[in-house]
Amino acid sequence: MKNKHIINIVTVSMLISGILTIIYMPNKAKSELFLGEPTVFIHGYKGTANSFGFMLNRFEKKYGWGNKGLVYYVSKEGRIRDYNLSKGKYAPTFVQIILENNRAGFADSTEWISSVLLHMKEKYQIESVNLVGHSMGGIISLKYTMDYAGDGYPKVNKLITIGSPFDGIYNEDYFQIHQDAAAEDLKPNSLALQLLKESTFPADIKVLSIGSTGDLIATPKSVQALRRIIPIGNYQEIIIENKRLGHSALHENKEVDKMIHSFLWQDDGQ
Repeated sequence: MKNKHIINIVTVSMLISGILTIIYMPNKAKSELFLGEPTVFIHGYKGTANSFGFMLNRFEKKYGWGNKGLVYYVSKEGRIRDYNLSKGKYAPTFVQIILENNRAGFADSTEWISSVLLHMKEKYQIESVNLVGHSMGGIISLKYTMDYAGDGYPKVNKLITIGSPFDGIYNEDYFQIHQDAAAEDLKPNSLALQLLKESTFPADIKVLSIGSTGDLIATPKSVQALRRIIPIGNYQEIIIENKRLGHSALHENKEVDKMIHSFLWQDDGQ
């Protein structure tokens, strides 16, 4: 009889333990729902985590404009790794994408960006985004908007390009040093740029293009080539008159910070 009671107690303990295990077992496959419209930041040619890292740090910790909730790394084979920095506690205001192969051409880079955005839609139920791209990141953001957005992929609400050479890089010496797929696409009159200019841009997306007179990579003339692609009613352009404000310095400039904030959020009364 005593042994029978012991067996019953052990059986009940095992049953309770099993129930608790089921209750507290994390569901790794569970998707997370985020509310709001995040802004996705895409670096340019040879860019790294630092390209927008310092800007996003200012946005989050200095200005209090939101949080960097998601970071995506894409391997050179196109494999995606996502890091949920918010742990599901709040919606990600900012999302940073980092491409391991930061010298790939427009087509491959845009395909990888589209895979990330599709992942955001499927895992986090994000239906629309704002895009901010620096240099070639602005070009592939434009290409995503024209080739992918809305066709089963997240829609684009607003697009900002910063120092993006839509007519190519005019300095021939640049291509003596840089010789890869991205460099080929960045040459004036390249097939990739011609195809971009022949594509149709959606009529309902607002665009802001930012450039600088001190940018020797994306000169004002090349930046202004975007005028020929975007419907005039949806296009804003700012060329900063500052000979000291170079190409990479654009994403470290407080004036540019304010332009981004005003266009994305203040214009909508946020």
